[in-house]
Amino acid sequence: MKPDSAFSDLVGLVYQGPLEERPWAGFLGALRHAMGAVVTTLVLRPADTDGAGLILTEGGSGDALALYREGLFMADPFAALPPGKVVALHEIIPLAELEQTELYKLCMAPGGMHDSLGADVEVDGIVEAQLRVSRARGARPFGKRETQLCTLLLPHLERAVRIYMRLHRVESERALYAGAISQLAVGTVILDARGAVSATNTLADGILAARDGLWVAEGVLRVQNPREAAELRRIVGELAESQRAGQPALAQALRISRPSGRADLGLVLRPLPATDESQGVPGIAVFVSDPEERSDAPVQVLVKLYGFTPTEALVAIQLANGLNIDDAAAELGMTRNTARAHLRSVFNKTGISRQPALVRLILKSVASLA
Repeated sequence: MKPDSAFSDLVGLVYQGPLEERPWAGFLGALRHAMGAVVTTLVLRPADTDGAGLILTEGGSGDALALYREGLFMADPFAALPPGKVVALHEIIPLAELEQTELYKLCMAPGGMHDSLGADVEVDGIVEAQLRVSRARGARPFGKRETQLCTLLLPHLERAVRIYMRLHRVESERALYAGAISQLAVGTVILDARGAVSATNTLADGILAARDGLWVAEGVLRVQNPREAAELRRIVGELAESQRAGQPALAQALRISRPSGRADLGLVLRPLPATDESQGVPGIAVFVSDPEERSDAPVQVLVKLYGFTPTEALVAIQLANGLNIDDAAAELGMTRNTARAHLRSVFNKTGISRQPALVRLILKSVASLA
């Protein structure tokens, strides 16, 4: 396929993507038109996770996209594509067989999608960009022409994503990670290299707005209890210093009491990857969980990932939300011994023997959901 003016326009939009308010909206819309597609999607996700990542899409159904984010991405037949290779869905699975899958019935069909093209590129070992193009049922399956077009676009997309990451290095990494954990009932507060609040998600905004033991004032995360405030400062300082020294830093947790008498908030702090723009200290992610808010964490994802029973997954989620085993048992309406039995089974299935390590594992697993 020879490049023409239409192709040149698409290439121009690829490079315009990093500068748009909605990244790559123009490119995805133009590609959708050029390919006779109903949905075009670009997924950016950390290369070291298996989650849904940051999903940018044109067309389709919002409900279908929500279902994909909540766990159906794990059934994506395009998983583990060879980097840089464009593959048609009908080459992976017969379309008649595809139509019998949960992914198709719950996500693709309601979104108007049928045959699709997929291609993945990895950028500097940090981010994986996944391009997906879908046609409607009854439309002609994708062929050689469309495959060639996407193949020609991939090197440009890789460069554009690299530009995006460098232009918005801290913000883009935070979007990948913070957007991912919105599926768990955990608020996300991102602290920059100086410890100031640089970003929050919707769940965190609600918790902070209540000013019940934890809030933001003058751009700084504040804690009402003096002892807890000192502990938070200690942890933030310790994580920042570890990063400056180039040393690994484990996630740390603490509880924040609430003057209202409601159950303590649970905080888990972990460092974000270093960047040039932050002089090696890019910031810290603070996960804030309210045990009185029911978790929206996808139980089925933990069931699929680790072979948990649904009840074991619920116990693990309660612990990740900041409860101890006694509170988790009470919350789930079971005895302490029953909860501990489920916890032992969770430990056996994950190969983990300590609760803090389990909390980190669950947060990391569900944090990979966008």
